[in-house]
Amino acid sequence: MFSTALTLHLFPLHRTTEFSHHHHHRSSRYRRPHGKPLRINVAKLSPSVKEEIEKPPSVPSEGSDEGNEVLTSWESIGLPPVTAAKRVVLVRHGQSTWNAEGRIQGSSNFSVLTQKGESQAEISRQMLLEDSFDICFSSPLNRSKRTAEVIWGSRAEEIVTDYNLREIDLYSFQGLLKNEGKAKYGEAYLQWQMDAPNFNIDGHYPVRELWSRARSCWKKILTHESRSILVVAHNAVNQALIATAIGLGTEYFRVLLQSNCGVSVLDFIPKSEGGSPEICVNRLNQTPSSPISAGGGRKTSTRIILVCHGFPQNNLEGNPFSVDIPMNMLGTIQAQKIAELLLDAKVSTIVSSSAVASVETANAISRVQEAADCLGADCVPRCVETKQVADFDVENILHKTKRDLTRFQPLQSSWLKGFEEEVQKELWEKSGVAWQLLLEELSKGSSNPENVVVAVGHPALHIAMMGHCLNLSDEWLGLFHLDAGSISVVDFPDGPTGGGVIQCINYTAHLGRWSVPITKIK
Repeated sequence: MFSTALTLHLFPLHRTTEFSHHHHHRSSRYRRPHGKPLRINVAKLSPSVKEEIEKPPSVPSEGSDEGNEVLTSWESIGLPPVTAAKRVVLVRHGQSTWNAEGRIQGSSNFSVLTQKGESQAEISRQMLLEDSFDICFSSPLNRSKRTAEVIWGSRAEEIVTDYNLREIDLYSFQGLLKNEGKAKYGEAYLQWQMDAPNFNIDGHYPVRELWSRARSCWKKILTHESRSILVVAHNAVNQALIATAIGLGTEYFRVLLQSNCGVSVLDFIPKSEGGSPEICVNRLNQTPSSPISAGGGRKTSTRIILVCHGFPQNNLEGNPFSVDIPMNMLGTIQAQKIAELLLDAKVSTIVSSSAVASVETANAISRVQEAADCLGADCVPRCVETKQVADFDVENILHKTKRDLTRFQPLQSSWLKGFEEEVQKELWEKSGVAWQLLLEELSKGSSNPENVVVAVGHPALHIAMMGHCLNLSDEWLGLFHLDAGSISVVDFPDGPTGGGVIQCINYTAHLGRWSVPITKIK
């Protein structure tokens, strides 16, 4: 594989920026047909929550904890208030022996890290070496506890284990090879694969129980006096932690991927009026290896890669939303780094806005793709279709603001919430058209063995399109943060008409020393 080296220090935790976010929820995870408008009823409960209301209360088992409570309403997952900004860094454990064997682990404690898992943990340790964590919470299971010990290194503070951070409880499934589970449990195993939120085994609904347990975890994490917190746990429980923090139901299980030693960053900001804090996902699933070559979750060769163009010349002063400003030297380097990273993908189409910085970034990707044979990444030259589309041009919308443009420099977490409501609405509507265009481009190449569409544009466009991918509303525009030169990967294991699975958001490891720290503030 042709992958660039990862930077060792990727996101120092110096300071947390402000943002705004509202907790609303869509009615279901449904992929609407092309051309149909997005309709969301934020007042309706998630199907997963409705089922919890209708399901009889479970009888607590011996040694049960608060995590076994059954949700009785969507509002009941409200997070505890915080008095100061907090940053929580979630890490999944490194590869375990049962990961390597393809054995169902659940909350069992028989597997340990493989040599590869130890190496992944060491890379994560180096990535986070200079970050000033106040505390580390860890699952008590060996594979996570060992990963936490490697990452925590020589720090003086003790690691705090929390039983609620254990992996999802899978009862009779635990210990089975995946083919054994299919042979022994038939329809039940198929439901676990295809309809996990409604999966029932031994009288339990594991995913629903997990979502309730994640709420309990947040109570302990957010009420702790620390402001910079490391949490080392597992795939499913980390998914549940992220989903419950941002207000997503159990139907989002397996939608926000967590790879071995993948790092996700969440910021929590107190509200002046109190109540649940505002949340921003600063990044999702930044992995020790390339998200392009390694992948994760269900295997697929159908994906959309969202690329934020490199820094334009006026990024640090003047108007950040001009379409006719080329990249500065840093932006040019970032574009080249992106192009090198994407050599591990056979890109079929590159769609970009007409903004100069986006076109320059797209051209850099195209040149490197077409030279794949010369660079040793492929045996034959690649032919890449490139096009510019007006529906990707959102800078003119952002320029309609009557507010001081310099206040958006640099583009900080949840900066889009600083715009007037009418500007946000127009951006949301245009980004919805752009997202449908990408799905149509993906459908055109559905017969190709590797079907990859790259979209190059302004961070505002990609933040909004990520919301459309998850079937959210414009009130979620403050949910994600994207840096210049970052990539976000959306996989489509069920094809372009199926739901998107988020492989990563705001991945910047490929930028190395040219990566701007995520907490940098002027």
